[in-house]
Amino acid sequence: MNIWLNFLLDSLAFGAVFVYGSTGEILTEKAGHLNLGIPGIMCMGGAGGCLFLSMVGQSSLPPFLIVLVGIFGSLLFSLLCGFIYSTLTITLRANQNVTGLALTTFGVGLARVIVNKLDPVKYLTSTKSLFRWPFADRTDSIQYMGVLFFLAIIIALVSGWVLFRTRIGLHLRAVGENPATADAVGINVTRYKYVATCIGSCIAGLGGLYYIVDYMGSQEAYLSVEALGWLSIALVIFVLWRPHMTILGATVFGVLYSVGSYLTNVSWIKVTMATTPLLKMLPYVVTIIVLIVSSIRNKKENQPPASLGLSYFREER
Repeated sequence: MNIWLNFLLDSLAFGAVFVYGSTGEILTEKAGHLNLGIPGIMCMGGAGGCLFLSMVGQSSLPPFLIVLVGIFGSLLFSLLCGFIYSTLTITLRANQNVTGLALTTFGVGLARVIVNKLDPVKYLTSTKSLFRWPFADRTDSIQYMGVLFFLAIIIALVSGWVLFRTRIGLHLRAVGENPATADAVGINVTRYKYVATCIGSCIAGLGGLYYIVDYMGSQEAYLSVEALGWLSIALVIFVLWRPHMTILGATVFGVLYSVGSYLTNVSWIKVTMATTPLLKMLPYVVTIIVLIVSSIRNKKENQPPASLGLSYFREER
């Protein structure tokens, strides 16, 4: 396969990590909550999936059940993190930024402890090919387009449809824009906030599992999940809070993030070891440019929810 075609397919597959993280964050932000704990939640989702896979990876269970067990473990750990964040910020009205950062610190540390104690043969070597079905036998970048890759695409498209084409999505956006008004017309603000945050956390957690077990298939992959979580939060701004656009945006981020590694294979371009880290700054630079442009245009649909980051006190309504 041509090196550049392989590069584009690899960027598309790599971008699925961002699709999971940014889609989960968009749903949370549309409810009015800025969850800076997404990197920690992605780490915990990956660790939870690996933990459950280590229990069944070498068992006689059917392959699809082993995959489902891994996904269930990821969802369970991510849901727990999302519930902790929701309880602190919604019920106890703790500062969202501080809570998110604390959750990231906690999640990254605990995930490293869990994964370090697991046997990679049980959760990785014996299960990697199952997640890469039906392209597990390929040796090019198509091999990464397996179960979790297509699940990421489906989740992004369904989330966009629900958010902008259904009554539930309308209510959720109303909660994020003006919770007091939404409460006044009978929308259960607390329920929408809890559900959106917990579902968003579950989606983000799958990104960690996909990166560790499927895309990288490496024991050391968990060390890079935190950085990808921060990029996923940046991608939310890049796609202007539209879940379905994360597919395109994540591919662009994948290209920008990986281009340094592929340029080393081009004979007429000289890329030194010092230049590669600078090239990985490109996604952040592009995000800043998009933020500046969207701020200048000042269009309502391109702005974050009006109550983003603000706790809702019903007695002040």
